[in-house]
Amino acid sequence: MHTWAVLLAAGKGARISEACGRTRKQFIEWNGAPLFWHSAAMLSRIARVRGIIFVLPAEEIEAATTRLKQLDDGRALGIPWKTVCGGERRQDSVYSGLIALPEQCDHVLVHDSARPFADANLCNRILDALHNGAEGVIPALPVTDTIKVVEAGIVKTTPDRSSLVAVQTPQGFQKNVLLKAHEICRQNNWDVTDDASLLERCEDMRVQTVAGQADNIKITNAEDLSLLKQKSDAPAMLPCFGWGYDVHRFGQNGRPMKLGGVPIAGGPAVLAHSDGDVLLHALMDAVLGCMAMGDIGMLFPDTDAAFDNADSSVLLNEVLEKVRNEGLLITHIDLTIITQIPRIGPWRDQIHKNICRLTRIQAGQVNVKATTEEKLGFTGEKKGIKAVAAVTGLRPALS
Repeated sequence: MHTWAVLLAAGKGARISEACGRTRKQFIEWNGAPLFWHSAAMLSRIARVRGIIFVLPAEEIEAATTRLKQLDDGRALGIPWKTVCGGERRQDSVYSGLIALPEQCDHVLVHDSARPFADANLCNRILDALHNGAEGVIPALPVTDTIKVVEAGIVKTTPDRSSLVAVQTPQGFQKNVLLKAHEICRQNNWDVTDDASLLERCEDMRVQTVAGQADNIKITNAEDLSLLKQKSDAPAMLPCFGWGYDVHRFGQNGRPMKLGGVPIAGGPAVLAHSDGDVLLHALMDAVLGCMAMGDIGMLFPDTDAAFDNADSSVLLNEVLEKVRNEGLLITHIDLTIITQIPRIGPWRDQIHKNICRLTRIQAGQVNVKATTEEKLGFTGEKKGIKAVAAVTGLRPALS
């Protein structure tokens, strides 16, 4: 899969404009950045997302692009991005984003920037369904309220809520399928509220659901602004520390070597149940150690076939979401690779950048280094590789 994201930030936000001082809601400053940036940061740390198209209002695209360059200084996102002008309607803005995608892109996530609380786990559920062949995938939550169909203020009927769901974004699609649906939409001048609606109206196009995210709220009305304040109010924090260690043997029938999510061309094959990324395994254990949450063997046991050749970057996404949901703020990461072969120097900068991208940590808060054991022990004999990780952070004080 070659996946990009289209981030929609071109809306007028009329229902909330007055409460935002006439500022479009996607440009509201929250925690030091515009609202749309927080969705971009989340999407950028999804291991399978290769780039982002920002769809922005034509009259504000120049200023917004300048701000994006400032926020991304030092490659904070760590993936390519570009900006395009939105259209009059949501569907027009999506189409502008779609035609700007690179040719090699074959899957796309479409996300509303007014949903800043969507997380990596939700995106990975959508991407997993696409990987398994779905044409379109939407996150959905069961409807718990009774719904009435009303005309001119008079109740006409009450639909059975057991078959109703509330739909969220991001929504995921095979790119060619979504493009075809948009072309049909433009030919017929349809008006739709989301991209899944397009596929529903086209013959032989199917949309499936995955579990939604309860707190993936869309900032729509003035009262929703209080949600941003609630998310900003942090409890008292205490310092914490985690340490991780992992080892893998080399072997002819092993996995291609990866370190920190970076393929190491020409490196020895690694024997492992997952993809054998010894550095990310050590990092995950250290992160879990900060919150006293055990180790990766408890979360992703090597006896479970579901994790056979699992992408460690995806597993790291899950670990990070787990600890962040518990309130962990990572402040520093120190990583050491211990091996006789291969030489790590040529790969160090790329590994460093990818660790920053996956963890959303600034470059000055991540250290990556390598050493040998002077030809001693099994690493010195070129039989395997080790990694250790130290992570410091802040966690909510226990009540």
